[in-house]
Amino acid sequence: MQSPALRAVEAIPKIVVGALVLGAIGTMLFGVLARYILLPITNWLDTDPVNFFWVEEVGETALAWLTLIGAAIGVAERSHFALAVLVHRFPPAVRRAIHYSNHVVIGSFALLVAWLGYKLAVLNASLTSPGLEFSLAWIYAPAAVGGLLMAVYAVKSALAPAEGE
Repeated sequence: MQSPALRAVEAIPKIVVGALVLGAIGTMLFGVLARYILLPITNWLDTDPVNFFWVEEVGETALAWLTLIGAAIGVAERSHFALAVLVHRFPPAVRRAIHYSNHVVIGSFALLVAWLGYKLAVLNASLTSPGLEFSLAWIYAPAAVGGLLMAVYAVKSALAPAEGE
């Protein structure tokens, strides 16, 4: 049995992804309303238009974060692609070895993603986005965070019993 504190910590990525999805939907909805409703109204009233050009940058950033954190959640829930055609016919020791090797490959790839994401975030930290002028490191940091989460989840899954055991 897991403690309530550990369950709460494990729920954080799912809560973050849920909040990002809702935030991205709200932001994109505002962008559509601003473009097709508010802009014609401000044009008709001959007033300054509502600035909605930040919507694209917020949407791209939210998409990057929710994609990579969502990929980590997929690794944690073992929902990654697996083709079990012959594995069920192997002896338990061979199945266990395949289970470990799958998660070593997943963890290794995740660490590579994390390292390259970190390098890109550092490289682009001094650059700013054109609309909101936030650091472009926020676009590349999800690769580092998601990669680390995937690696941690891959190790956790490797230590858990293989399916069918």
